[in-house]
Amino acid sequence: MKNITTICVAVLAFIGLTSMALLAPEFKFDKETHDFGKIAFNKPVSHEYQFTNSGDQPIIISDVQPTCGCSVAEFTKTPVKPGESGTVNVTFNAATKGPFTKSFIVKSNTKTPVKTLTIKGVVE
Repeated sequence: MKNITTICVAVLAFIGLTSMALLAPEFKFDKETHDFGKIAFNKPVSHEYQFTNSGDQPIIISDVQPTCGCSVAEFTKTPVKPGESGTVNVTFNAATKGPFTKSFIVKSNTKTPVKTLTIKGVVE
């Protein structure tokens, strides 16, 4: 009897967690990588990533972390309702010549709670 109860509890927990994941909001970015091409030395450049909430619940972005100190990010701080749009605006300080690839880690309450946005180009 104990084994049957344990199995039933495990199955119910699995069903509950699975159904909660189906209700989670989801990002739909226009694109996740931006190529600046050739940019000028010592001239910061920015790009705005647009996203839409394609889920059933509001998206809440908790943080956007650049992978280096040469970049910063600003993002929509209010909850983004289903069907509505938000932004992640990134800025790169082009202080070193040569090719670059930089990432920004977006943390949120979505089905994919960690999303990576990337910029690249060449500083001349």
